[in-house]
Amino acid sequence: MKKRRRFWTVVEKLEALIDKGVYPAGSRLPAERELAEAYDVSRPTIREAIIALEVRERVEVKTGSGVYVTDFAGSDPSFKSISAFELTQARALVEAEAAALAAATIRESELSALKQALDEMSSAEKADKADEADQRFHEIISRATRNNAIVMSINNLWKIRRNEPQVIAAYKDVCSHGIEQRIKEHTAIYDAIAKRDSSAARKAMHNHFNRLINALFEASEAKALEEIKRKTDETRGLYSISHLNK
Repeated sequence: MKKRRRFWTVVEKLEALIDKGVYPAGSRLPAERELAEAYDVSRPTIREAIIALEVRERVEVKTGSGVYVTDFAGSDPSFKSISAFELTQARALVEAEAAALAAATIRESELSALKQALDEMSSAEKADKADEADQRFHEIISRATRNNAIVMSINNLWKIRRNEPQVIAAYKDVCSHGIEQRIKEHTAIYDAIAKRDSSAARKAMHNHFNRLINALFEASEAKALEEIKRKTDETRGLYSISHLNK
């Protein structure tokens, strides 16, 4: 059992680094010896971890070449058909119920970690640091449900959020604005969970995603209007006769 625990610890740490982009798709993992030294485990333990990652389709072992990170999101064609609107609606439905459940099951240590993530989100000077704290905030809530199916569902939604180019671009447009409102919404979620108020936690999470969906629509409308203006200007230039009067 001890060996298995060490092996799974390595799997989880490597997956976390892959998900964060430290080892992006197509990159090669460090050599077996380097990994064994880095995680202070035996090389057989590293081999078992690599096998597990290969079964999970996170890496591909190329004989004589090394272990390479796979395009995990791209390997699932269904990811390509998911829009930012669909993802946000799904997150609202799943994460609101997760927040409601977490309010009844969260432990004090998890509540402290949730507050720390909120504080880091509020004080972060760079957008990427705020985004990391934001993700950790939601992940803590999912784990506090004590339901592995919910944890897996929310993790998969976050993988789409991090890996689908269309979603990344859409979220980038809206997450750079309304930062104060974003903090306010997460504070309301935290306060409801801290009070063990499931109904308020669900409502606070719904409010957060409702604002995000509306912001996505506003950004989409602005882009559409900009494109219409661009095409109109092109047409005006094509058919204008003002140059004939010069």
